[in-house]
Amino acid sequence: MAIATVNPATGAVERSFDAHTPGQVEEKIAAAYTRWRSYRTSTFAQRSAWMVAAAELLESEADTVAAVMTTEMGKTLASARAEALKCASAMRFYADRAEGLLRDEPADPSTVGAVRAYAAYQPLGVVLAVMPWNFPLWQVVRFAAPALMAGNVGLLKHASNVPQTALYLEDLYRRAGFPDGCFQTLLISSSDVERVLRDDRVAAATLTGSEPAGRSVAAIAGDEVKHTVLELGGSDPFVVMPSADLARAVEVAVTARVQNNGQSCIAAKRFIVHADVYDEFAQRFVEAMSALTVGDPMDADTQVGPLATEQGRKDVEDLVADAVAEGARVLCGGSRIDGAGWFYPPTVIADISAHMEMYTAEVFGPVASLFRVADIDEAIEVANATSFGLGSNAWTADPGEQARFVADLEAGAVFVNGMTTSHPELPFGGIKRSGYGRELSAHGIREFCNIKTVWVGE
Repeated sequence: MAIATVNPATGAVERSFDAHTPGQVEEKIAAAYTRWRSYRTSTFAQRSAWMVAAAELLESEADTVAAVMTTEMGKTLASARAEALKCASAMRFYADRAEGLLRDEPADPSTVGAVRAYAAYQPLGVVLAVMPWNFPLWQVVRFAAPALMAGNVGLLKHASNVPQTALYLEDLYRRAGFPDGCFQTLLISSSDVERVLRDDRVAAATLTGSEPAGRSVAAIAGDEVKHTVLELGGSDPFVVMPSADLARAVEVAVTARVQNNGQSCIAAKRFIVHADVYDEFAQRFVEAMSALTVGDPMDADTQVGPLATEQGRKDVEDLVADAVAEGARVLCGGSRIDGAGWFYPPTVIADISAHMEMYTAEVFGPVASLFRVADIDEAIEVANATSFGLGSNAWTADPGEQARFVADLEAGAVFVNGMTTSHPELPFGGIKRSGYGRELSAHGIREFCNIKTVWVGE
C-alpha cells in the first residue's frame, strides 16, 4: 500500500510520501536506542513537564489536527476534534499519575529474610508501535503517553493511509520538549515491520489492528522472545432485556454502531434483543438509523462520513451480500451510495443465522445485525458465539441479570446500561482472538516495564 493521504470523501490523492530507506530506518532505531540509555534516567517531574506541554500543544491545535484526521480517514470533524481532546486528557492523566502508578511495591522483609525487599518498575527500552487508521491519534497516544512516562521510547509504524497524522505526532512530542529520539515515526510498509521487530535494540511491541496482523507480530515476537500487547478486532454484543430503558438503549445503540462511521473495534455490532421487546426496539432502531445524515465529514451537519478505504467498503458490501443471499432481511440501508467517495449508509439486517459469514465476522462499517432471543441464557449464548472477546454491552435494570452478564459475557470489558468506550482510568483490552495484554490505567503503563524483584540483605 502506498504511503499517501487519500481523501475517502472524494477518492482523491491529497499527498504522497516516500518510504524511509533501510538506512534511514537504521538511523532512527539507533537514535531511539541511544536516547533510551539516557532518557530512562530522567525524572518523573521532567517527563511530566514535557507530557503536559504536549497536551497543551494538542489542545491548542485540536482544530488543525482534526481536519488532518478527517481528510485522511473520513471521520466527522466533530469526532476528530473530540479525539484530539481525549488524547490531551490521557496525556495529563499519565503526567499526573505515572510516578504513583510505578512506585516501588514493598514486601515484608522479615518473611523473605531481607533487610529490604520490593518490586521495582523499570522501563524495557525501545518499543515498536504498529497502529491502525481508525483512531489515528487516540490509538497511538494511549500507548505513547504511558510508555514515555514510564521511561521507554517509541517507534511508530502507523497505517499507510494516515502519514500526516503520524508525522504530526512525532513533531508534537519534539516540540513539547521530549529529547530527540524519544518518539519517532517510521514511514515503512507492513512488510518492513519484521526487520524492525527483530532488531536487538527493539525490546517490545504493541499492535492494534487486524487478527492476521496480530498473529504475524505475535509470531515474530515469540520467535525473538519479546513482550507484546495485542488489541485486535471485535464483534461486540449489545444485549437488551425487557427491564431496560428502551429509549435510552436505542439512542446509545445508534451511537455505538455508527461512531467513527462504524469503524471501531469496540463498536456494538450484534444487537441481541429479548423477544418481549424485540419488535419495539427494532422499529425504533431502524427509524433512528435511517434518519442519520450521511455526507461530507467536514460538514457540521454530517453524522456519518465515508469508510476510510475503498477496500473497506467492498468488504462490508461482500458481508451484506452474503447474508442477503442466505436469507437475511435488510431493514434499512444495504447498498452503497452513488457518487464520489467510499460512502455506505447506516444499515440494519435481521434474520442472521449461524451459516452466514456475518454471524461471526467483524463488520467494519455502519452495519448492525439484529438477533431475537427468548431469555438471558440464549442471549449470553449468542453473545459469546464468536471468536472475538473485546467489549460487550448489556441493558437491564435487574441486578441478577446484571450479575449474570458481568460473570458470563466473554469479553475484556462489560458495560452495563452505557456505551462501551475506553477511559484512561480503566484497563482496555480483550480475550480470545481480540488479543491479550492491557492498555490504559495502571495496567497499561506497567505492560512495558520490567517488574524487577529487589532483595537486600545485611
